[in-house]
Amino acid sequence: MIIIGEKINGTIPSMKEAIAQKNEAYIMDIAKAQDEAGADYIDVCASTDPSIEEETMCWLIDLVESVTDKPLCIDSPDPALLARIYPRVKHPGLINSISLEGEKCDILLPHLAEHPEWGVVALCCDQSGVAESSDQKVQNAFTLIEKAAAYGISPERMHIDPLVLALSAVGSAAIEFFEAIRRIKTEYPTVNVTAALSNISFGMPARKLINTNFLAIAMEAGLDSMIADPLNRPVMETVYAVNAILGKDRLCRKYNTAYRKGIIGPEKK
Repeated sequence: MIIIGEKINGTIPSMKEAIAQKNEAYIMDIAKAQDEAGADYIDVCASTDPSIEEETMCWLIDLVESVTDKPLCIDSPDPALLARIYPRVKHPGLINSISLEGEKCDILLPHLAEHPEWGVVALCCDQSGVAESSDQKVQNAFTLIEKAAAYGISPERMHIDPLVLALSAVGSAAIEFFEAIRRIKTEYPTVNVTAALSNISFGMPARKLINTNFLAIAMEAGLDSMIADPLNRPVMETVYAVNAILGKDRLCRKYNTAYRKGIIGPEKK
């Protein structure tokens, strides 16, 4: 499971305040904690006023890279901004994101073609918004993969997000998402399918119960990447346990190591 640590994001109230107050120590501590918890990438999203977004993103990138060598997932709704700032990043990572909205593919795919060491998050939405049905999610995924292929970008460089909707709003949200994963992975087995884990439980009580059970079923369906909080112990425990159950952890070595280190199981006092 590829884990994209989500906590350096200005949409999170505590992080928004830290960014506004230029609380460098707090931001660096969060970045380092995600690294130590097992994140494969650290997402960096300023989510500020557009007039200061580029300046803020560059500042955040420098802070995060001062405490971790993990690759970054640079995250902005502005594709032109992403195209300007990715060359300053020390270690190639992920560009977050392209979609079928606007000119995102036209702006970012040429850059990805020139820099094969970079990957990309691809959201399965188009001009009409987020698809509800698995049919539309899959169609959008295939279109994105085909557009990337036209630039010589292979599926394994892509993290396709079929975009799960909130269960509180759409009762079939999880079912449609699981079906989309299975169909995408059947057609393109080397593509990474990702998800913003917490979206499924928005508006629900006891959200951790929804998130962890959703994650377990999604992993069985083929999910192999997630944008989530690596400091969330129940989520990480689910990842280790499900990988072992699915036979993706040879002799359960990673599970047993995580238990010995106190990463999973009863918390050490």
